[in-house]
Amino acid sequence: MRYFIIFAYNGKNYHGWQVQPNAITVQQVLEEKLSILLGKKTEVTGAGRTDAGVHARSMTAHFDCENISQSSSQLIHRLNSFLPKDISVQDIFPVTEQAHARFDATSRSYEYIITTRKNPFLTEYAWEISHLSLNVERMNAAAALLLHHEDFTSFARLHADNKTNICHVQQAYFEPRGAQIYFSITADRFLRNMVRAITGTLVDVGSGKLSEKEFEEIIRKKGRNFASASAPAHGLYLTAVRYPEHIRL
Repeated sequence: MRYFIIFAYNGKNYHGWQVQPNAITVQQVLEEKLSILLGKKTEVTGAGRTDAGVHARSMTAHFDCENISQSSSQLIHRLNSFLPKDISVQDIFPVTEQAHARFDATSRSYEYIITTRKNPFLTEYAWEISHLSLNVERMNAAAALLLHHEDFTSFARLHADNKTNICHVQQAYFEPRGAQIYFSITADRFLRNMVRAITGTLVDVGSGKLSEKEFEEIIRKKGRNFASASAPAHGLYLTAVRYPEHIRL
């Protein structure tokens, strides 16, 4: 049977999600622990890739297993006891035979946290911008423009192996919460480094370095060299991956 596994992780100690030859990754650790508990080499396929240092509050992957001899709750408990403290399994459930964690996802959501005040508890989990005054209203006006475009080459990692740079952004907005500013963005798919590149460029709009018109021109130019530097990885969180209800058994 095929199963979906929902989990969270702190990306600080990992070189991203995907298995790599000479660096520890979340996928590698999850596959190792799941294989031991199931008594068979088990590969997991994630909903997407996150870069080194990026976190996930809710990531989805799928794996195949002929027979799980224990209940989902028992497996979740045992797996969480076995995994390091920075990875936590939230749910495991059966899905239809052809369900795919990556290709069946209808949308993905990310959140980026900016702190406008030095905070020792957010040093490794938010981008500190205490030296600039950010105009959230201008940032939101520029972010709204993302919904009217679909080619995001200007925010794609250079020399990436993307088959297409077309994405459909469904929402993008900033929300001040005390000394923090939260940027939420949802789309059907994202390019590698896309959210961080968009965030970095929108911060330049908020600081007055770029105008809203210039931000839209950057999108239209379709070149990564026109956009701003990417926001740091440690402020980014994958928050949700959504699927059609019918694939869950």
